[in-house]
Amino acid sequence: MAFRHIVLFGLCAMVPAWAEDSSDSQPRDLFLGEAFYYAEQGLYFDAISRLDAELEQYYRVDEQRLDPLHIDSGHAEFSVGDFELSYRMHRKAGRAINAVLEGDVDQQIKNEAAYRLARIFYEKGEKLNAVHTIDRIEGTVPESVRNDERLLRAQIYTVNGRFSEAIEILEKLENVSGYEGFAGYNLGIALILSGEEKKGLNQLDKTGQIQVSKKDEPSLGIRDKANLVLGYRLLEAEQPEEAKQYLDRVRLEGPFSNKALLGSGWSDVALQRFDRALVPWTILFKRNPTNKAVQESLLGVPYSYANLEMHGKAALLYGSALDAFGVERTRLNDSIESIRNGNFFRAMVREEIKLDSNWLVRLRELPETPETYYLMDLMASNDFQVLLKNYLDLEDMRRRMIAWQEDLAAYEDLIEMRRRYYEPLLPGIDARFRELDSRILLRMEQRDSIRDRLQRLLVAPRPEMLITADERIVGMQLDQLEQQYQNDQSPSGEEARRRIKRLRGVLSWNVNLDYQDRLTEAFQHLKELEVDVQRMETIYASYVRTRQAATQSYQGYEAQIVRARAKIDRAGKTVTHLMNGVGHMLEKMAINELQQRRDRIDQYQIQARFAMAESYDRAVKAQQEAAQKKIIEASEENKADSGEGESQ
Repeated sequence: MAFRHIVLFGLCAMVPAWAEDSSDSQPRDLFLGEAFYYAEQGLYFDAISRLDAELEQYYRVDEQRLDPLHIDSGHAEFSVGDFELSYRMHRKAGRAINAVLEGDVDQQIKNEAAYRLARIFYEKGEKLNAVHTIDRIEGTVPESVRNDERLLRAQIYTVNGRFSEAIEILEKLENVSGYEGFAGYNLGIALILSGEEKKGLNQLDKTGQIQVSKKDEPSLGIRDKANLVLGYRLLEAEQPEEAKQYLDRVRLEGPFSNKALLGSGWSDVALQRFDRALVPWTILFKRNPTNKAVQESLLGVPYSYANLEMHGKAALLYGSALDAFGVERTRLNDSIESIRNGNFFRAMVREEIKLDSNWLVRLRELPETPETYYLMDLMASNDFQVLLKNYLDLEDMRRRMIAWQEDLAAYEDLIEMRRRYYEPLLPGIDARFRELDSRILLRMEQRDSIRDRLQRLLVAPRPEMLITADERIVGMQLDQLEQQYQNDQSPSGEEARRRIKRLRGVLSWNVNLDYQDRLTEAFQHLKELEVDVQRMETIYASYVRTRQAATQSYQGYEAQIVRARAKIDRAGKTVTHLMNGVGHMLEKMAINELQQRRDRIDQYQIQARFAMAESYDRAVKAQQEAAQKKIIEASEENKADSGEGESQ
């Protein structure tokens, strides 16, 4: 039996940086918070577009420290990279994070940026770039990513052959809560790859027995994987007895259960315990026939019965296997034909299938049709899964562009409605504004004149400039009286002129005596006037802005809409071209995989036919031998009876 190669290196699930609050406070910028809101729902396109727009506006602000984003600008830069990484924009995400890494920022921020960038390189398989980037980390790593950074560093060192350094890190990380399984598994793999086979197998054995919560699915999965790898490793080393005990540890309902059941059965076969091999294979026999391990068990079960000399049952089971393979081959042919006819993508772009955190669950809920029957098996391939995600993203973009074109038409209607509303109103409003504007200018000129006079009074005092209205009236009355008695030479006239002169002196005395108080009061009134003028200027500016906003709400958009429409058209053609290319690759990958399955089914059918024929032959031969044996026994009995009769 040829054992399948088991991938010996596991990946730790990474938590996006934006999902970990790097500070105790929530984002102060509303648009940054909105981007996080969309990212939490898996709507990375919306998150990226909004955060990109917010950052672009932030960089165009003259005084950035007054913008609420100033406090979280570093976090926003990281978030853009993480959103792009989650949206599989690896190149742009790498450039964004690398820009932070090269900038003049705090070392902890640089360390976190180096960790993000190294993770991108590692996930893309660029192991040299990954190790060069991770080695740029110096000093303290932020607490939020410290243990993830250590695990990533160990994984990068392992793929680059620096096993001793990886082992040292993983031995320490193995004792950290929450990392026991992942660190232990990777430690076992690193030990095996470094040549310490025995230590590595012991470490995998230890990892395969870790105690975890039943709800901790990732840790349960890594525990099962450790047992599976260890079991198949021992099978390849021709140690079936030891291999079986590890394969039997794997959960019956986990993602590795089918391979474990198959391996457990082959372990018993290797030990010539065919009756025991039937136990795991009978369980596997009843599962989904599209699975490779299940298909192999369809031949394994009758093989065990044949070795138990139960050739009749073996022949019947081989016949059942042939029927199952025939049905499977028909389904494969139907699936290949349906995919070639384009039905696969029509099923993928159904409205209920949206690319979010539950999109794989929704794919499972698709009705079983030829084009989707093997979908979940195809999704086991990472390349196929990534391409399918890209195709669904492109389909989402295509729909958005159609909606954007419709939005542009709606904007044009809205602009036209604004034009029809404002244009009849603006001439009358402008006429009233010009009248008010002239009055405002007059009042402002008067204010400026008063202010200039008061400033001159500070340098050259002129008390007569600050007389009150009553005093001015009294002065005018004295002028009239003085003119009246000017030519009167009588004693009464002389007395009147003397009194008038005295009153003028009193008036002048009061004006000069109160000059400073009056000047101070005048400046206070000027300040009050300034407040009124400022309020008037505010109203004036508000009107100007409102007037401009009214005009700008329908003017100057034509050229922008034309450019936007042309840009969307070009992008739409690019998306369509990319969809065709990605779709062709997906179809080719799916058809190649299904054809390989069909070829394997053909081989299984050939094996089943020969095995069934052999089992029938052996069953018939066994029946003939049994019948012949009965005849011989009967003949011998007859001879014995005849001999007894003659002797009597």
